Amino acid sequence: MFLLRRQAQTQQENDSSYQGTKVAELKAALGPLSGRQLKYCTDACLRRYLEARNWNVDKAKKMLEESLKWRSTYKPEEIRWAEVAHEGETGKVSRANFHDRLGRTVLILRPGMQNTASAENNIRHLVYLMENAILNLSEGQEQMSWLIDFTGLSLNTNISVKTARDIIYILQNHYPERLAIAFLYNPPRIFQAFWKAVKFFLDPKTAQKVKFVYPNNKDSVELMKSLFDLDNLPSEFGGKATLKYNHEEFSRLMAEDDVKTAKFWGLDEKPFNPPKKGHSGAEVAPEPVSVQPVVVS
Repeated sequence: MFLLRRQAQTQQENDSSYQGTKVAELKAALGPLSGRQLKYCTDACLRRYLEARNWNVDKAKKMLEESLKWRSTYKPEEIRWAEVAHEGETGKVSRANFHDRLGRTVLILRPGMQNTASAENNIRHLVYLMENAILNLSEGQEQMSWLIDFTGLSLNTNISVKTARDIIYILQNHYPERLAIAFLYNPPRIFQAFWKAVKFFLDPKTAQKVKFVYPNNKDSVELMKSLFDLDNLPSEFGGKATLKYNHEEFSRLMAEDDVKTAKFWGLDEKPFNPPKKGHSGAEVAPEPVSVQPVVVS
């Protein structure tokens, strides 16, 4: 009986008219918005928050209001590449120059390339690239894919469980339904204990999006092939392309995207003033470095 009820509820939630009604209810519950909040709260955005809260308007409203409060203080749309470029020198997180078969932006994460110790700066760098990935989504697409390469991972390069928990909190609460799927390619044994600790903080729905891929496991390899063109996919993930991270070139692309971001949000380009040590807990950032994109050939 419960199963039949659940199936009926799922069918209802997938109904476009039902979703449209819920979006309208959430919009009314939020009340008048203006400025960046109005820009942020598109129908697609409201739909993502509703989906994350199983189409419960009150819970979605609370979640969205907390995100709006976070965005008003953290100001992710104001972060510029020059402020986080030093975090990206090794290419530990970068946007790929290809999309998956569904037109989703692809972020490549390489935890073995960790190059700094500041949790705050690591998180800010990732938030910047989340915003950049969203900026580069194909028309009508709301989600992105992650590819995670564990080459070089060691106890020295692995981030702490606390930092991972803080990252998960931000992603789950302020970027709901942005992640479509995350492929963890051939993770080493050293990662297993870390995963057990981190999985505890993941929402079950998010955990289902995390896929472990092993080269000798046919099913997991076939799943990757179904979502990625092997001619684009780097060899680190079983594809035919070569992954090259050129920091200078990637920096140039990010600087160009920063102009698009400012235009999208109606912002004037703000000068980069490195934070003083002690002010934000971060050391003074070096002069902007060009970054290179993940170029796949």
